[in-house]
Amino acid sequence: MNIQDRIFVAGADTLIGTALVRELSRQGYNRLVGHQADAPDLTNAAAVDAFFAQTRPDYVFLSAGKSGGIGANQNYPAELMLNNLLVASHIIPSAHRHGVRKLLYLASSCIYPRHCPQPMSVASLMTGPMEPTSEAYATAKLAGIRLCHAYRRQYGARFISAIPADVFGPGGKFDPENAHVVPALLVKMHDAKKRGLGHIELWGTGRPRREFIFADDVADAALFVMRTYNEAEPINIGSGTDMSIREAAEAIRRVVGYEGELRFDTSKPDGAPLKRLDSSRLLAMGWRPATSFESGLQATYRSLLESEPPSMAGYVQ
Repeated sequence: MNIQDRIFVAGADTLIGTALVRELSRQGYNRLVGHQADAPDLTNAAAVDAFFAQTRPDYVFLSAGKSGGIGANQNYPAELMLNNLLVASHIIPSAHRHGVRKLLYLASSCIYPRHCPQPMSVASLMTGPMEPTSEAYATAKLAGIRLCHAYRRQYGARFISAIPADVFGPGGKFDPENAHVVPALLVKMHDAKKRGLGHIELWGTGRPRREFIFADDVADAALFVMRTYNEAEPINIGSGTDMSIREAAEAIRRVVGYEGELRFDTSKPDGAPLKRLDSSRLLAMGWRPATSFESGLQATYRSLLESEPPSMAGYVQ
């Protein structure tokens, strides 16, 4: 990519999308299209095609589509699946039709089979059933990858895909019921501290293990992949380390300063028992994450405090 190229971050209001806009701006890419008032309705095929015809982006980062944690996937499977299917089926054909030079589709690690070998390699994709709690959303994300692959096969399009680990950071949804695990636990413990609660209940056993990666690291990796990778096979974007949900919760408790008891409700679902990506290909290409889990938590927590009313901002150090 050159500085003068037109770049479209589809889903600039998502967690990864906001990080991509920050990183592109930091690196001097100032010809970003569609990330403010001119953003089209990505579920409207005509609007998307008109947008591509008018703005003619050279490069597309596709990070759009509704998402959520276990609660959202249980409560809104049809909405999540349909939204992501529509986004992919509108953007990818329009990108080809209007001459986009290269497109990067960002999927999700939940597309891997529930019981595939660890760490998860792209060779395991579609070799077994997905985790039931996120199957609808994951199927839509997998369809996006396969659609990119189909356009490569039929038209020679330079459409590639990447699979990030569990992403967290500023710009995420702070919703204890429907958000992903890190922002959900941050807001839950922050609220418990403000209210002086002696304990909080967390879903599941706390034993499942996850690989977390900071959103700004994912954005940096996405730019690296866009510049250096052009294979049909998806590439994993991971930090290389995993931890249990209980360990993550304890780290979040330290950052928030919550001193109450953490109780795990084993009647609630755990999700997949282990999710760790095999990111050896990306690491061998020379990319490395720059942010530790704890420093990423601190940045994410600061964004939560800043999002509160002025009277509450800075309530916790």
